[in-house]
Amino acid sequence: MMRALRQRADRRQLLTAEPYVLAELQRLRARVPRLTGVLATVADGLVLARDAPGVEPEAVAILTAAAVGTARRLTAASALGDFQELLVRGEHGYVAAYAAGGSAVLTLLAEPQVNVGRLHLEGRRSGALIGELVDGALARPEPQTDN
Repeated sequence: MMRALRQRADRRQLLTAEPYVLAELQRLRARVPRLTGVLATVADGLVLARDAPGVEPEAVAILTAAAVGTARRLTAASALGDFQELLVRGEHGYVAAYAAGGSAVLTLLAEPQVNVGRLHLEGRRSGALIGELVDGALARPEPQTDN
């Protein structure tokens, strides 16, 4: 029960960061040509903010959480340190996932013609900023209410 209450409190605190995270996602889409969608999620797959038309964000978030979980275990087992990023290339484009602080993941969807170097550069920058926003929101004490 205490865990469930803590999770609810964390989710309420995350909501305070949502408009700032969404604004960064929109700026990111404007900076990277051929980017078709962006999502910021908590590591467990909860969608914080998204700008991804035509995509089922919850499904992408859950699959990203699973892939990042596997990537975290792989980097740990290979003695490569903490997970930083993951790139998947498909026939019709790319999915890139970046660690965003200690609690979040930034997922980018892009066309096959995207400049992958630019994708990484901007994804890393935005991931760092989103990580600061999310980790900062979680670090703030929840306001007390008198009932």
